[in-house]
Amino acid sequence: MHTDNHSHLRTDAFRKAPSKGEGPFYAIVDCNNFYASCERVFNPSLNDKPIVVLSNNDGCVIARSSEAKELGIPMGAPAFKYQKEFEHKGIQVFSSNYALYGDMSARVVKTLRHFCDDVEVYSIDEAFMLLEAPKGMNVHAFGQQIRETVRRWTGLPVSIGIASSKTLAKVANHVAKKEKLWEGVMHTDMVKDFDVYLSRFPVGDIWGIGRKHNEFLEQNGINTALDFKHTPEQWIKKHLHVTGLRTHREINGIPSIEMEDNNQPRKGILSSRSFRKPVSDYDQMVEAVSTYMKRAAEKLRAQESVAGVVHVFVKTNRFSKTQPYYSNTAVMPLPLATDFTPDLTKAAIAGLKEVFVPGFTYQKAGVMLTEIRRQDEIQGNLFSDTSRDDKKKRLIEAVDAINRTKGRDKVIYGMNGTRPEWTMKQEFKSPSYTTKWDELPVVK
Repeated sequence: MHTDNHSHLRTDAFRKAPSKGEGPFYAIVDCNNFYASCERVFNPSLNDKPIVVLSNNDGCVIARSSEAKELGIPMGAPAFKYQKEFEHKGIQVFSSNYALYGDMSARVVKTLRHFCDDVEVYSIDEAFMLLEAPKGMNVHAFGQQIRETVRRWTGLPVSIGIASSKTLAKVANHVAKKEKLWEGVMHTDMVKDFDVYLSRFPVGDIWGIGRKHNEFLEQNGINTALDFKHTPEQWIKKHLHVTGLRTHREINGIPSIEMEDNNQPRKGILSSRSFRKPVSDYDQMVEAVSTYMKRAAEKLRAQESVAGVVHVFVKTNRFSKTQPYYSNTAVMPLPLATDFTPDLTKAAIAGLKEVFVPGFTYQKAGVMLTEIRRQDEIQGNLFSDTSRDDKKKRLIEAVDAINRTKGRDKVIYGMNGTRPEWTMKQEFKSPSYTTKWDELPVVK
């Protein structure tokens, strides 16, 4: 990732848009209606039926199939208000199944890496690729091959946009989704004049244009991507600064946003959930915090890192009419950076003791790990017991191996609880088809 945006821009000062047909090309692979499509993979009876997926604790609609969109179900619709409409219109309702969605996302990325080493995971349902078609195959046909393979290997439909820059690829992806002519894959070089599409594309929908910049641009008569493309570069630089200038160059086909390295460890790892019911009991809070720490520690080890600081936070309901709002965070530096769950949990519980106030009813708690570095960068001290550290490593590796091969949470720690008061409400959750042995799909 580039930290010095100005120097990066200067380095590319004389870079020009590549000629038509010249590669490599940027591609964005976007899973269509991802959450709904994941539900359909293992339940084909849902095909062509309207589907909505709800947020944490079954609160509101966060994903819709195209059929649900056509029926007028808005994003963010509160589930309790739309329950009768769901039933009346035959809409299938699902709780968020993060284990399933995360695993299916990983399968898509693994499939993409079969075609290209340079893959950047942008979100759970999107990934960039830097494509060069095999000799004798044009890039559009290569994109079609990728799309068909993802569908065959994972069961998920995707749309692919291909262009000389990431931002143009995002626009092309939008076209690929909307126009059946392209059969799910749109390469800008296949069009005689792509400006026709830019003239129909709202400036606020350009990747990298935020709400405030959108309002400012429209106030100045810049309403479409084509207007933005033809705006003088000096004007963009003056009013939208370096970030806007980079986006401007991208929309002109000049690659200015490079591929990022997803192998870089995250600098912060957060694990948090809102409770299905308000919690006031300290022991239940301990169960919740220790379970969140278990999840965070697993992510930490997955990227082969250690953490030096543990953060613990608690919150009450901001909108409660019966008690004042309370929110607090404890920061617990560790004497030695670690990835060992019991040590991290011990620090988290010590932090919880600092911020927990009896008498309050809590709506949410969470933990965050910071000061993250690679495992081989641990600095020891005179008082560390290396033999004990080796035992910890063997123990945690054994626990991870069991949970990885036998199913998540086959082995848990004594203070990890499963009390319904603090676990997440998921009344409409589908099985974890790909991550739990006892929930594998059965073919009869």
